[in-house]
Formats: sequence, C-alpha cells, structure tokens
Amino acid sequence: MQPANYSKVYVWKIGFSYRLKSRKSFAVTERTRIFPNHTLYVKTLDMATLLNRKWIKIALPGLLVAATCCQAQNVNPVKAIFPTDTRFVANVAYAGDTLKKHLLDIYLPAKAGTNPPLVVWVHGGGWMMNDKYADMGYMKNTVRSILEKGYAFASIDYRHSTTAPFPALIQDCNQALEFLYQNAAKYGYDRNRIALMGFSAGGHLASLMALSNNNSVTDFYVNHKKPSFHIKTVVDFYGPADLLAMIRRDAPLSDTSVASPEKYLLGASPVLRPDLAKIASPVTYIDKNDPPFLIIQGEKDESVPAAQSVMLSAWLTRAQVKNKLIVVPGAPHYGTMFDSDFNQKAIFDWLDTYLK
Repeated sequence: MQPANYSKVYVWKIGFSYRLKSRKSFAVTERTRIFPNHTLYVKTLDMATLLNRKWIKIALPGLLVAATCCQAQNVNPVKAIFPTDTRFVANVAYAGDTLKKHLLDIYLPAKAGTNPPLVVWVHGGGWMMNDKYADMGYMKNTVRSILEKGYAFASIDYRHSTTAPFPALIQDCNQALEFLYQNAAKYGYDRNRIALMGFSAGGHLASLMALSNNNSVTDFYVNHKKPSFHIKTVVDFYGPADLLAMIRRDAPLSDTSVASPEKYLLGASPVLRPDLAKIASPVTYIDKNDPPFLIIQGEKDESVPAAQSVMLSAWLTRAQVKNKLIVVPGAPHYGTMFDSDFNQKAIFDWLDTYLK
C-alpha cells in the first residue's frame, strides 16, 4: 500500500540500478527510499526485449527531479539554485492550451538593467522523459551565474516522443521560442539577443532549432508558419547531431526492432527510415548563415559518442560557421564535471561575445 504523503513514479525496471548508484542518489528495488518524504515505486513491465541500456543512460539525468515534482506539480524544485532576488514567472502556457508539457518558466535578474539578453534552457531526457527543471541539478553554478551576470533565463518544456513523435518535439520548442520572442516586452528582455542552451536530447533540439531556422522546413512549425525569432548563438552539451551515426556498428540486424530513443523519437528505426533520420538530424541544415556554436562533450560519454560533437564541429567549420569544441577529459554523459570553473569561463566568454 502506498504510504501517506508518498508519490508513485512509474519507470521500466530494465537493469539500470548501476546508473542510479553511480549518481549516489538511490538504487532501484521494488520499494526504494530516495527522499525522506518520497518513495520510488518501480513498476516492472515486460519490456526487456524492447529497451536497451542507452535508453536509460540518456533518459535518467532528470529522474530525481521528476520524482520530486510528482507530489506538487506547481512547486519549483530548483528555485533554491537561483539568486534570492530573482523574479520568477512560473508555468506560462506558450501554446494557448492546457497541456502540462506546453509550459515554460521565466527567471529575471533583479539588477539586469534594461532588456537583458535571454538564455533559453532546453532539457534532456532521451526525448521521452524529464521536464523543464531537468539538468539544472548538476549545473547549479552555471545556472546561478547566468542570473548573477545579468542574463534573463527561460526553461521550456515539450511533449515526449512516447506520446508525440517527431516532429512534435521540435514544433513545441519552436512554438515556445516564438512565444518568448513575441512577449519579450511584457516580461522584460531583449528578443533580438537570444541564446539556446541544450543538454543531450535538449542539445539536439536546440541545435535543430538554430540550424533549421534559416531554412524553410515548414513541418517544424505549428500551422506550418515560419516563426519570427532569430537565434544569436547556441551552447550545445553533448547533443546528437546525426541520428544515423548514432547506430552502433556492431549492432545485429535484429536491433532494428529494439525501442531505442531514436526509434521513439522518429516513430521508426533510423535504419528503416533513414529519410526521417536525416530530416531530424541537425547536421542536415548547416550552412554559412548559421549562428555560432559552443559545443561541450564528455570524453567518456557512454550514450552520445564524442564523435557526434566532433562531427558537428567539423561540419560547422566546413561551412565557415564560428564554433568551439570542448571535450571534457574523462567525463561521462552528464554530471557536475560539466559545471567546472573552466567550462563556466568558456560559457560566459562565449555568451558575452555573442549576446552583449
């Protein structure tokens, strides 16, 4: 029986406790305490033949935050990260509907002056889980510094691939960004100085938004209407750049039936629908008019190979688009190693150059 004041979190139990242990958060059992007031209930589903390890490795970074949010949807679990004088505008509906995944948060610095630049946060989660609070927990210093240095900040949510396959996710992200652009005067930031910062699947979506923005890909926009916003720069943390190149070379042909994150995103295996994989790959849209990219990648990333970021940088360089690639030595797919002083300096040098 579920204890009072406890929340249920349903996940697939597919041998991923070692990932949770490595984060020093909790290990999965049938009933595992993760917070004093929360218990993680694991529902075992017969999905072992459908889900592989990569699904878990990409999707888990925000699970702890997601579990916390289940009990109180309207409570911001990352509020303590921000400076105490930050002005919060929470759960703004950007699509004119009541979907919980069509909400965004705005964080305004108290001493920013007139119309500060805006940094838009795009969370990760394998395109199939997490929310607009995800990834902030291990990037606390960077998030706090964004506000302290006078930048406005917004975090957007989008539908998951398990309920709304591609191109729904990129449509949501573009619609959220267009809302932020059109309502800049209302909330008090400069709509002509917008940067995207995305993590993993969010890095993919941020890159896809920015690189396709000067193309006419009408399927990426609600009502097939191209938005008005322009993106000044992108900070991409280990986002997949070429979905066909995400396929393991040693994977047996039978793996085309495995429900990988890419298969959920596209609604079909990239091997069987290479046309969709190409449409959904950021590298497809690179040209000389694209915004500058700062790319940060873990050397030992077990989910998004470092070659993805190296390839993105190479394609941008070939197109004469300004970019910088930082490979963090020994770093896995996510974690506090990305919140280092070195990376923070690189990030704010980059943002100061292209936004201020």
